[in-house]
Amino acid sequence: MILWLRLAFATAVVLAPGVLVARALGRRSASAAVAWSVAVVAGALALTFAVQGSLWLTLGLDLGAGALALPFAFRRSRDERPPGRAAVFVLGLVLGALLWGIEGVVRGDAIFHLGRIRKLEDFGALSLKTVDEFKDGGLHPGYAFPLWHGWLALVARVAGVDPSHVVAHESSLLAPLAVVLAYEMGVAVFRSAWLGFATMLAQVALIGFALGSGGAYTSLELPATVSRQLLIPAAITLFFAFVRTPSRTVALSLAAAGMDIAFVHPTYALFIAIPLAGYLLVRGRRDAIRNAVALTAFGAPVLGVFAWLEPIVAQTRSHNPSATERAQQLRHYAGDLVVHSQHDFHLAAGMVSRSGAIAIAGLVLVPLAGLAARRRWSAFVLGGSVLVLVLELWSLVFPHFSDLVSLSQSRRAAGFVPFAFALAGGAAVLARLIGPAVLPVALAAGIALQLAYPGGVGLAAWIALFGGLAALVVTVFRRGRSLERPGALAALAVALFLVPVVVHGLSHWSAAATSDRSALTPGVVRYLRADVPRGAVVFADLETSYRISGYVPVYVCNAPPAHVADTTANRPQARRAAWLSFLATGNLAIPRRYHAGWLVLRPHEPVREAVLQGARVVYRDASFIVLRL
Repeated sequence: MILWLRLAFATAVVLAPGVLVARALGRRSASAAVAWSVAVVAGALALTFAVQGSLWLTLGLDLGAGALALPFAFRRSRDERPPGRAAVFVLGLVLGALLWGIEGVVRGDAIFHLGRIRKLEDFGALSLKTVDEFKDGGLHPGYAFPLWHGWLALVARVAGVDPSHVVAHESSLLAPLAVVLAYEMGVAVFRSAWLGFATMLAQVALIGFALGSGGAYTSLELPATVSRQLLIPAAITLFFAFVRTPSRTVALSLAAAGMDIAFVHPTYALFIAIPLAGYLLVRGRRDAIRNAVALTAFGAPVLGVFAWLEPIVAQTRSHNPSATERAQQLRHYAGDLVVHSQHDFHLAAGMVSRSGAIAIAGLVLVPLAGLAARRRWSAFVLGGSVLVLVLELWSLVFPHFSDLVSLSQSRRAAGFVPFAFALAGGAAVLARLIGPAVLPVALAAGIALQLAYPGGVGLAAWIALFGGLAALVVTVFRRGRSLERPGALAALAVALFLVPVVVHGLSHWSAAATSDRSALTPGVVRYLRADVPRGAVVFADLETSYRISGYVPVYVCNAPPAHVADTTANRPQARRAAWLSFLATGNLAIPRRYHAGWLVLRPHEPVREAVLQGARVVYRDASFIVLRL
């Protein structure tokens, strides 16, 4: 409870400047507050890097921005908060409490991000290069500007806790905010509190319950997940707020959200722009100017960030890959693709709905959006779904898309089909067409899909693509009223459909992992933190090095290639080969080539005897030996 309270207080402190700036601009939504909170930290970090200051300077600048906005934050403004937001927040608190017990251990990609947070928190003279895992490496194209890492480092600093506690448990604190943002997003798109609630339920069930073990909500602290569940919902809310009621302050807030996403996870800024562009195309001449201005407000800072990142991205092997590199990628992701040749492949249709019943239902209901063609949500569902699916399922386009963003990322764009909106909107149309009968139909469909297709089905994606195209053709000729009933009946139908999914999720509510077979011992962590200087270089095997970079403020010489940006400066495969060569020969010239001053070995590694002749043992326990070169 004490740790939860400390993290809650620190999270509120870091959010506060964004709340005050948003209110000073007359925006009272959670979406604007989150967008400005992250944007203010971006500005503070940029100044810190410019003068090579410490995280204390970042915190001072962040709080100073809030103090400057404070006198203007209490002016009268239009209250944008949708009704029932407090109740939604309470639901989010319940979700956060459920997540706290299953967050498990820090593992996988989280260790990579923990290392960057730790360096920001522990080092003094900060720069963009400071947070890298390798002292002689290069910037990571996805995290060249460590914005979200800086945000979490501020939480750790204010809370006075080790960054590993933030990485392990911040998800529980961010979950209520994610639920509120999903609700605001639904209300902004549908202009209906009931359908906003339905959208929120569908989003939470899809992300947190469909796959069991808390789903992606257990990793809300990671840049990719926080982009999907916090920053992108905020951007969608602000986008539709602008197209309905244009204003400069909303445009500024939308631009801040675009910049946030581009820095936190660049490819996702492009991926969410695809359904927004689809909306603009389907909407056509209606509100054309304000729609274009909204997309420009979002896209201009994104393009600016992309221009800054371009030289870094150009150094990665996965960007415009060679024939050899592409062949390796196609073999690695063969289970996700339909491959005819190196230049003729696309995403397997079943991957679009792999999260199960909710995704399948959303895809199947996409064509029904054509019956509400006069509504903005219809244009978003039809345009967004069709455009994303064309990029993912058309082999004439998908290879070029993959060359641009890398194959590992292009596969993820399928997740940006607006599933939750298609489900909520489809329920509203069915409520109009079949009335109260929609309730038993929804429950029966939820049970059937959950039992029959827990892992998705390819047919649903093709129904969405070709049914959506047909619906777009029909909307050109159909001029009648929108057939929908956006009220309690539709929301209840969505809730009933989700019952089997939630039951499944709760029955599999357990930590995905409770131990780490390659974990460092507490003793070696204590020794490395206390006796090895900050910023020193340590040489060890790949898995040990990876964990050392996360738990100790030092640099390493190698790491598992899957967790390293494959750039010309990083050379992850060459580093792996260097470790294997050292393992075979015990030649101390290899770690010295990387300017390593410390060597960490496991007792079973067969180089100990050779190494002892040229290094001094300074620490030993049952699992590790530390030597000073």
